[in-house]
Amino acid sequence: MTTTDIAITEALSVMEAHLAALNRQDAAALTATLHFPHYRLVGTELAMWVGPETYLDDFKTRAGSDWAYTKWRSLEVTQADATKVHLAVEIDRYDRKDKLIAAFKSTWVISKKDGRWAAQFRSSFAPA
Repeated sequence: MTTTDIAITEALSVMEAHLAALNRQDAAALTATLHFPHYRLVGTELAMWVGPETYLDDFKTRAGSDWAYTKWRSLEVTQADATKVHLAVEIDRYDRKDKLIAAFKSTWVISKKDGRWAAQFRSSFAPA
């Protein structure tokens, strides 16, 4: 297995852990999948979280009160090397009745920083 193959495996593991923690609304496990500072670009608005304190609450505010869970529709590696992986992600958000409430595309950057793989940045076409 090459270093790039290992990086891709690690990045996909981060994404799996991120989604599981998000859907459990487990703030500690969710923020463990992120590097801080963490950046998000939606439209032309760049947001930055210096630390993990408000990350989950901020997500729930953005997702809306109807949000119940999220699924990855697709995850595609677009570029990778030994320390960074770019993913094209299609995301679906659902309400408690399993009704789709949002579907959008996003690009995620998963990187190895200080020996740990985590998401460092994402650019999204999510509703604001």
